[in-house]
Amino acid sequence: MRRRYEFSPRRFWAIVVKEFIQMRRDRLTFVMMISMPLMQLILFGYAINSDPRHLPAGVLLGDHGPQARTLLHAISNSTYFNFVRELDTEQEAREAIARGEIQFILNIPENFTRDLLRGDRPTLLIEADGTDPAAIGNAVSAARLLLNTAMRHDFQGPLDYLAAQRDAIDLRIQTLYNPEGITRYNIVPGLMGVVLTMTMIMITGLGITRERERGTMENLLSMPAHPAEVLIGKIIPYILLGYIQVALILGAAYGLFHVPMVGSLALLLAATFVFIVAHLAMGITFSTLAKNQLQAVQMAYFFFLPSIMLSGFMFPFRGMPRWAQDIGEILPLTHFLRITRGILLKGNGLPEVWPQLWPIALFAALALTIGVKRYRRTLD
Repeated sequence: MRRRYEFSPRRFWAIVVKEFIQMRRDRLTFVMMISMPLMQLILFGYAINSDPRHLPAGVLLGDHGPQARTLLHAISNSTYFNFVRELDTEQEAREAIARGEIQFILNIPENFTRDLLRGDRPTLLIEADGTDPAAIGNAVSAARLLLNTAMRHDFQGPLDYLAAQRDAIDLRIQTLYNPEGITRYNIVPGLMGVVLTMTMIMITGLGITRERERGTMENLLSMPAHPAEVLIGKIIPYILLGYIQVALILGAAYGLFHVPMVGSLALLLAATFVFIVAHLAMGITFSTLAKNQLQAVQMAYFFFLPSIMLSGFMFPFRGMPRWAQDIGEILPLTHFLRITRGILLKGNGLPEVWPQLWPIALFAALALTIGVKRYRRTLD
């Protein structure tokens, strides 16, 4: 007959004390449990902003008259537009917006002031980078409302007849690369980078820790292999897995969501290789730092959370404060999102992609170097 134990406060308290001792020994897990909510509070409280302002813009100033200058200053003072460049030609403007250096092109045509004073409703053209519709929506709306008040002080005295006109200026908004503002054109290409970030780090982060827990690390340590050979050998099989994921996402993007694919798929796949290697190397580095699989998963999640929050995937990148943008520029996902959207939606080539590709390559080299140095040829 099975013996039934009555609840014992003494045994209960012994188990509680034992768990606290175990928690004290596993300091990394304790630190993760404390730092994770703090990081989320900081990111959501300070870094996330759905109303981005001071967006970089360029101006094609064909008219230097007083009314043209007044309009330019009024748009700049709205805080939505930050005119960082004065462009000389349409070609220069298109190249700048393709590289992501600016998000808007304000085109003030020749004879703008003359046509305005004649009451001929001159055309004011604003071209916007539509690859991220959420980032430009409020700025475009502000520009439409601004025209009703921008010239108020100029339309006085001899020019008061212009104030009586309902629409003295013909504002035209042209959204490039995504004219209809379809959200999935922005989300689906970015999702490829998010999926690769999550899976590549998670899978390889468990690599060496799994071998250590299963006792197969001794076999690796006894092999006459250089640490770089072991780590790179662990990475290679997962590169193929990463490309399978890429093929599935691209197939769904084209067949189900009808995402335009304007640029070179070969260039996209080459850039994806560098991105995959960067995160596989990061996962291997985590596995050399972690003592068990749980710690490896915690490190992977600790890296994944700021990547998805600060890269521009969920929230407009330029809406974040400067310190958050600086952190985001370190993360490979930030640059890969610009690469995928640039190639698929803008048709960017290697000259436009390279400024975003070399930071990923540098990150991969540093992560792999740290992983090799951390790799131990003898068990502790």
